[in-house]
Amino acid sequence: MSTRADLVAPPSGWQPPYALRALRHRNFCLFFVGQFVSRTGFWMQSMAQGWLVYRLSQSSFMLGLVAFAGQFPALILGLFAGVVADCFDRYRVVMFTQSLAMLQALTLGILTLGGWITVKEVFFLAFFYGAVQAFEMPARQIFLQDIVGKEDLNSAIALNSALVNGARILGPALAGALVAKAGEGACFSINGVCYLAIIGGFLAMSLPPQATTVSTTAISTWAFIHEGIFYARHTPVIRLLLMLIGLISLL
Repeated sequence: MSTRADLVAPPSGWQPPYALRALRHRNFCLFFVGQFVSRTGFWMQSMAQGWLVYRLSQSSFMLGLVAFAGQFPALILGLFAGVVADCFDRYRVVMFTQSLAMLQALTLGILTLGGWITVKEVFFLAFFYGAVQAFEMPARQIFLQDIVGKEDLNSAIALNSALVNGARILGPALAGALVAKAGEGACFSINGVCYLAIIGGFLAMSLPPQATTVSTTAISTWAFIHEGIFYARHTPVIRLLLMLIGLISLL
């Protein structure tokens, strides 16, 4: 029977440049392609959503409020999401959250194309997506190590960062052209379909279930959160990085 280490190990014989070493792993290639398609769709939706809110409300305040609704859940759920990523099978967590994100995008697309959308629906759907992302992001980031191992983790992180930034450029550009020709609903619907790429990539992976023997009672959950806060406070490098990220996020 194949172990997790056997399935993570890259095939022998091909040695790409160090920065591309994560591409030796079939699972990472599936992740990379699916994630690029999915993130491009996300940025298409993000741009179209802002345009839709302003078109419906003609209010910069409402535009900011909807953007806040999409980010606020990460603030209140982030600590719990980290515990979930540690205590549950990250493969299943990412699959489940990606499925919920696809449902959100398709719902937004149907409401918009049908002419039933209002700012209120956009607000609640943005909040829902923010809550989903709060749990998906830490699980997805840790999942990189599950599919490439520690040896190629630096390469995987670098390639993933390049992917995210590339999608950030391509997505809004495509959305601008699509909104002009077909409207915001088309962007939302296409984003929903784009999630099939990452879901299909995950289904095609060869990865055994992650062992999860950690208790997830209410007491242990708070203990994990307290341990994480204690570690961050007493580790200078981590504390500094968190402060810098928090400062940049406010800009």
